Amino acid sequence: MHSPVLVLKDSLKRESGTKVHHANIQASKAVADIIRTTLGPRSMLKMLLDASGGIVVTNDGNAILRELDVAHPAAKSMIELSRTQDEEVGDGTTSVIVLAGEMLHVAEEFIDKNYHPTVICRAYNKALEDAVAVLDKIAMAIDTNDRATMLGLVKSCIGTKFTSQFGDLIADLAIDATTTVGVDLGQGLREVDIKKCIKVEKVPGGQLEDSRVLKGVMFNKDVVAPGKMRRKIVNPRIILLDSPLEYKKGENQTNAELVKEEDWGVLLKMEEEYIENLCMQILKFKPDLVITEKGLSDLACHYLSKAGVSAIRRLRKTDNNRIAKACGAVIVNRPDELQESDVGTGAGLFEVKKIGDEFFAFIVDCKDPKACTVLLRGASKDLLNEVERNLQDAMSVARNIIKNPKLVPGGGATELTVSATLKQKSSSIEGIEKWPYEAAAIAFEAIPRTLAQNCGVNVIRTMTALQGKV
Repeated sequence: MHSPVLVLKDSLKRESGTKVHHANIQASKAVADIIRTTLGPRSMLKMLLDASGGIVVTNDGNAILRELDVAHPAAKSMIELSRTQDEEVGDGTTSVIVLAGEMLHVAEEFIDKNYHPTVICRAYNKALEDAVAVLDKIAMAIDTNDRATMLGLVKSCIGTKFTSQFGDLIADLAIDATTTVGVDLGQGLREVDIKKCIKVEKVPGGQLEDSRVLKGVMFNKDVVAPGKMRRKIVNPRIILLDSPLEYKKGENQTNAELVKEEDWGVLLKMEEEYIENLCMQILKFKPDLVITEKGLSDLACHYLSKAGVSAIRRLRKTDNNRIAKACGAVIVNRPDELQESDVGTGAGLFEVKKIGDEFFAFIVDCKDPKACTVLLRGASKDLLNEVERNLQDAMSVARNIIKNPKLVPGGGATELTVSATLKQKSSSIEGIEKWPYEAAAIAFEAIPRTLAQNCGVNVIRTMTALQGKV
């Protein structure tokens, strides 16, 4: 007799069958119930403590769920679903969780009746295909060049959020930012890269109405030598570098043995000549502003300021890329590879301003910027964080409209139409899949029902009336 092979530890407990199915459904419903009250125009804000001890006040589904520390795998899958929705679509993070929770809830009945999970999944996939077909049928084409239409669409997105009380402000910011960075791909297609091309800069202080979209970029840096270098330059010639303007340090510990006293002076002179050579290679292109992602030595600072050139050092790579897109410059890795075409001449103004206690550099009034910065002002950091979340959702919606200019009715109307159509189609489905298919149709009612409950409306009477009209 062979001794039994132990694959799992003795202390581990393995469960399977309907017991696990029920546990997964209960965990998913628990996650959905957490954020159910944050759906719709009468939704409530949740106040949370984040990992660092800060306060998060929001009704954004993804922002709430990512602060939860859950151990159940099904609950983690629901949170991952919300995160994916936020990355791909940008909005609807609460709706997708409520709908997923309801889909699992209606499936529980069939688990009790010993339906195999693959049968339920097959019926759900068929319902998904039919639902997408219904959405395509009722979708209306819209003109993305009509600002009033775009404004109304984006306002409907943020109408359920905290910033809806500030009128058109956030919607205007979102539309201005996305139209600025949009790139034509040909054949009527446009690409809008929010992550790389748009930066939201939050500066506490002032009023929210002072927020604006810059026709260029800003970053939290000052010139290297404020007293010697200009802080305001009109129509600057900008050179962007990805290399240090300082003497190269040895990668490992380097020893130099000096025989004569004069050798020390020769070494220092070699360093100075190396840095002077770097600066001369840059200065022959007559720049007004030099920006590098790496270090800039005092000697290089001296040569540049002597030539009337302002310099900024240790800038983030992402900020440098945005400056390149805004002013038409090319980031150069070595000064000896510089060409006239690498110099950015598209900016209208470089200026360093002090906002609050910090200095910010502005490169604005660009001719055709393909990157921009949204400057947000507000009373506190918590307010600004929530405004930024709402703005990101609004920009994502504006981007989606530009990429696919179609619109379906909101307020639960689309879900009720899909539900009614699927119920009609369920009568033509044969076999055991008919009942899960019909259950999926009923699950779509969760969105309008939750909206009505959050508004304090009599749900049963309202749903019956609405379905009669559909």
